[in-house]
Amino acid sequence: MPKSAASSAKSANSLVAAVRQLRRGTVLVVGDVMLDRYVYGRVSRVSPEAPVPVLAVERELALPGGAGNVVRNLTALGAAVAFVSVVGDDQPGSDLTGLIGGQPRVEPWLLVQGGRATTTKTRFVASGQHLMRADHEQASPIHPRLADRLVRIATDAVAATSVVVLSDYQKGVLSGDVAARIIAAARTAGRPVVVEPKGGELARFTGADLIVPEAEALATATGLPVGTEAELAAACIALKHTYKLGAVLVPRGPDGLTLVHGQDEVLHLRAEASDQHDPAGASDAVVAVLAASLAAGLKLVTAAELAAVAITIVTRKAGIAVVRDDELIEAMTPGLNAKRKMVTVAYAAEMVERWRHRGWRIGLLHLSEGGGEAWSSALMEEARGWCDRLLVAVGGGGGINMADWPMVDLLAECTGQSNEALLRLFRPDILVHGPAAVPLGLDDENLLAEWGGRLCRPEHPQAA
Repeated sequence: MPKSAASSAKSANSLVAAVRQLRRGTVLVVGDVMLDRYVYGRVSRVSPEAPVPVLAVERELALPGGAGNVVRNLTALGAAVAFVSVVGDDQPGSDLTGLIGGQPRVEPWLLVQGGRATTTKTRFVASGQHLMRADHEQASPIHPRLADRLVRIATDAVAATSVVVLSDYQKGVLSGDVAARIIAAARTAGRPVVVEPKGGELARFTGADLIVPEAEALATATGLPVGTEAELAAACIALKHTYKLGAVLVPRGPDGLTLVHGQDEVLHLRAEASDQHDPAGASDAVVAVLAASLAAGLKLVTAAELAAVAITIVTRKAGIAVVRDDELIEAMTPGLNAKRKMVTVAYAAEMVERWRHRGWRIGLLHLSEGGGEAWSSALMEEARGWCDRLLVAVGGGGGINMADWPMVDLLAECTGQSNEALLRLFRPDILVHGPAAVPLGLDDENLLAEWGGRLCRPEHPQAA
């Protein structure tokens, strides 16, 4: 093996070993939580009342957003989390309490302020495109007495965790001197503080160990240009000295990230290039990976290297998504492309939702056990031509040879499940049928038609 290849393999193995340590971390997250709602549907006509599209709603989804998305990412990495935030005494606040409390390894402290509106962002989506977003929020500072209680709870939680994350979306939780008091408590306890600021006055975070601003916020805070890597590094150094910060890390989307640490050492890390890029939630994933890494005792440079891999993963996903520890490992392990396609039914359902969010036409081929041998790559290529993404479901590992075929996007291992069950779970646009496919039930085509799906066969490329 050439020296460069050996070095690369050694580095990848070292990072994989680092990922496996993330589950040891315990992290305190304090910040602005919000409810992210998604309303999905189809647009087929314009309203007669005004020149606007009519969205025929098909489904809705609610997720914790803001600091809540940092929590989601931390739990996806396997870390334990204590979460302190504020919600209103309204239905969105109640919904958030249930969503946060239902996550594994999370100890939530969601304080309620009477008369305050819980921040809620509702996105209306059709064919993978956002039609509009409606926001309900009250961004004023939380009540002083509630702020005192929040600081007391956070101070107590500092002792039980290894790293503190301050996630500031400028919705009022970390306003005034709240952030400074929590940073002081963390310093007293010897706990590092990671800050995720969404704009605003950064002086509140003076003395933090690591701050993760976006490039635009960095430029605003320093008054310096950030158009090139050299300019970005200079702005990071200026910010670091101005606010007595331990380090500054700036995520740069598909370009990777820039880290300034120690004695103003500069590190530019690249993300893997991709023709798909969705920046939503990327900084939350980066902050979570950094915090989980530091909580597990990893060095900052190693944490940054893992964060660069996380950027590659999360920006390839549609919408506000999370990065899991197994995804980090797979991304850094050569030769796992075929294995990566072989997933559980539950994971396949998650991937299908991401595909649908991008507006892609989804095809499903449900094969009987051992049925993969009846299909040639030519037949599969024909089936792939009817859709943007093709999911093959097969029992007993009978389609393992298909994992290497580029026309198969995902291979789900399932045994004994009916077409009806998989149709209801995946809601494909195209149901592929042909050799060794599971026989169709009496109502399968009617069920498929409920959401405008079609049945296609290799011997008849058009809709059956």
